[in-house]
Amino acid sequence: MMHRFKRATLVFWLCLSILLGVGLAHKGVLIDSSWWWLAGLGVLLTVKHQRIWCVLWLIVLGLSLGWWRGSLYMVKLADFQNLSGQKITIVGSAIGDAVYDNNKQLAFDVVNPHVEKTGQQLTGKVGVSGFGANAVYVGDEVRVTASLRPARGSYQARMSYAQIAIAEQHPSLVSDLRRKFTAGMQSALPEPVASFGMGLLVGQRNTLPAETSTALLMVGLTHIIAVSGYNLTILLRASRKILAKRSKRQATLLSLALIGVFLLFTGSSPSIVRAAVVSVLSIAAGYYGRDIKPIVLIVLAAAITAYVNPFYVWSDIGWYLSFLAFFGVMVLAPMLMSRLSQRVRNSVIATIAIESLCAELMAVPYILHIFGQMSFVALVSNVLITAFIPLGMLLALVAGLAGMLVPAFAGWLAWPAQFVLTYMLDIASLLSRIPHVFVENLAFSLLQMMVFYGAVAAICAVMYRKIRFVLGLHKIPSPPDQI
Repeated sequence: MMHRFKRATLVFWLCLSILLGVGLAHKGVLIDSSWWWLAGLGVLLTVKHQRIWCVLWLIVLGLSLGWWRGSLYMVKLADFQNLSGQKITIVGSAIGDAVYDNNKQLAFDVVNPHVEKTGQQLTGKVGVSGFGANAVYVGDEVRVTASLRPARGSYQARMSYAQIAIAEQHPSLVSDLRRKFTAGMQSALPEPVASFGMGLLVGQRNTLPAETSTALLMVGLTHIIAVSGYNLTILLRASRKILAKRSKRQATLLSLALIGVFLLFTGSSPSIVRAAVVSVLSIAAGYYGRDIKPIVLIVLAAAITAYVNPFYVWSDIGWYLSFLAFFGVMVLAPMLMSRLSQRVRNSVIATIAIESLCAELMAVPYILHIFGQMSFVALVSNVLITAFIPLGMLLALVAGLAGMLVPAFAGWLAWPAQFVLTYMLDIASLLSRIPHVFVENLAFSLLQMMVFYGAVAAICAVMYRKIRFVLGLHKIPSPPDQI
């Protein structure tokens, strides 16, 4: 009762309670959100001493805020359910360039559209596919007429075989540059190397041939063409090396600028949003000389993204996979590395192998629960290919710029990118041909998945206590302002 908790512990329980409150709102559990002011008052009265009563008040505050935010989005989700099955016309802005799907329909996504007839505003993402317009570019305001159908995953609804019309075009400089860069990449490199290069740089994977996408799926490498935090980490590390000997302010401003440009070119997928939030928090902590514990950083980033968009918690598979892989790389992998020799820890191959293993270990149970499939060569493929991703990104960038700016010399400047990217694709294709490397219909139940993650959490707790004991940290009190 008299124990003084660290600030990291207080932040952890507040964020975890917000996540729980958002989840309870979706399950229909009623919590009186008007308690937030009383809980806030309790926190103000007890936060100075940071005792157990402060933790309890923070839990009540987090639950109230999370449930209140979740209840607002439940009302918005009910709007889709009330319109389900009705033929309506919605008007909204496309959040990506349209592509043709397997049914020869023009497919794209619309966020937060409104119903044309009633003016009702809808909150969420609608997947659209249909006919009518010749092309739809990001930012274009479109008018879509079709039956509204329920959807799974990150979509709140879908409209298929729709009549699509362009209401108004809104060209942007970023979109024009991206399209010109894509054209330059395709003129400098052959297919499927050009599409693979675009996948590495900005996550554009809808132009990959079906056989290439299947090969990457079978060897567990789909994540490298789904732009994620790893791509952003590569850019931030490069910026730090460039300005390592300059002022900390310049390095911080360049890193934040890169994050902003990266978001503009790649969009706002859950993995990118998570990576951007984590990166900004880490940069801010480093700038002010603070050290954020990885588990606190994970929960804090999850709470921020979930509070901004509760749909992430309720239905977005990518959001969960992103944080599971993040936990494996940032928490589990360092614990395993600390038990190895210094020579092994300094090995790039060993580091990549252990980080890939930990990320796969955390993601596979959830993948088995949702999709019922897994690859048995994912670790091998990640070790053989992941180390070349930074070089592949750099060379693909050079090839795309050459094709866009100096097309006459694009072939000479693009051959290094073609060599490296072809190697990566050939390794993936070769491993995918091994018999029985990809297994389907191997499902995990919810109970099995929870038991597995519970066992991982227990092992992490035991390893953490052993590491602290070996280092003598159990005898060293943490400073009161530690984050």
